[in-house]
Amino acid sequence: MAIITLKIKDSKLSFFKELVRNLDFAKVEKVEQGDMEEDEEEDEYRDPTKEEIKENIRQGLREVKMIEEGKMKPIPLKDLLDEV
Repeated sequence: MAIITLKIKDSKLSFFKELVRNLDFAKVEKVEQGDMEEDEEEDEYRDPTKEEIKENIRQGLREVKMIEEGKMKPIPLKDLLDEV
């Protein structure tokens, strides 16, 4: 049997424990709660604001204009899909 050590944010701990309880091949033996170092802590996802969405669209349109003017090289679709 293997043992895996994970660092999970306190806010997600109960969800993770419930998830593991529903797996027939894994079990939680011990939970140690402690402070994560600041550089290890991940930011929670948040929906962008309307203003951020508008600015992203404006930036995209500026880039389209620069591509049309030959001031910027377009990115091939394959390269974009490879990033996803």
